[in-house]
Amino acid sequence: MIVSFGIAGLWFALFLFTWIRDRRVLRNGVYLVLTIMFAGIGTVFALDAVSGTAARLLVVAVLVAIPVIIFVLAIFLTVNGVTMWKREGHRPANLLSLAAGLGIIGYVVFNLIVTQWSSPKVDVVQSTLLLALTYISFLFVCFLAYSFVYARIRGSRKVDFIVVLGSGLRGSRVPPLLASRLDRAQLTWERARAKGRSPMLITSGGQGPGEDMPESHAMAKYLVDKGVPADQILLEDRSTSTFENLTFSREIMYDLNPKYRCLIVTNNYHALRAAFTARKAKVNGQVLGSPTAAYFWPSATIREFAAVLLDHKWINGIILGPIFLSGLAKLIF
Repeated sequence: MIVSFGIAGLWFALFLFTWIRDRRVLRNGVYLVLTIMFAGIGTVFALDAVSGTAARLLVVAVLVAIPVIIFVLAIFLTVNGVTMWKREGHRPANLLSLAAGLGIIGYVVFNLIVTQWSSPKVDVVQSTLLLALTYISFLFVCFLAYSFVYARIRGSRKVDFIVVLGSGLRGSRVPPLLASRLDRAQLTWERARAKGRSPMLITSGGQGPGEDMPESHAMAKYLVDKGVPADQILLEDRSTSTFENLTFSREIMYDLNPKYRCLIVTNNYHALRAAFTARKAKVNGQVLGSPTAAYFWPSATIREFAAVLLDHKWINGIILGPIFLSGLAKLIF
């Protein structure tokens, strides 16, 4: 019990240390989840010291909850995927929740079938897949947990700039997803002004395929139509990606104020990865998320997680590579 709580305390101390240094790193989520895991183990031992029956019931409840959660998650993702298919079209990015739900179901069915054909090679395939999926699932839990925490802990609101990231236009029209970002940025700007501060708004986004004008221009017009004075808005109209959004916006901010602080506004599902990108682009600011339609959130979150995995491809390759190579070697030899 003491050992478990002690280990949890060490992970939490490490989390606090890295959080204070820079909250825009995924390892903070890993440290946080490890803290919760070891604290949970310590809780079971502490409960066992008081009542062995209660401790066993807690363990059984957790073990039963795991397959139930997996089943509910698979059904939810599949249904959500169908909703995305109907509302957002058949682009691959819109089908991720459907693919994830069917993937979970397929994996469960695969295991039920192959258990009837138990053999050394089948066991190798099962164990290899289990190890790889356990690692990816652990990272996904870390990503979700830290997304939740990051979105709810705010730093200083005394910022010099509020940067709004573009997300695409429909011709020259601002779609609901982008409007949500602009509305949140305007609300934040108005609250700052009410407190006697004077941050500038930066709309960030160049012109992409199918767009009649640069995103930043349409975004600025949207804000002006909503009552924001035009002289309070700066335009960054060269970018074609989130990294460029932040890099080019940083140039504007630095030229006006080398000691600037900023707040970056995007949708809630994109907030954590945008924070990672801001760190990479050396932008002095944190990220604020705006609301997203509930049906859109699962696929978007899976897409963000996949992008984070790709951003960390070297360390993930170092961990997953030996798992698959070891399984392949066992199958061959």
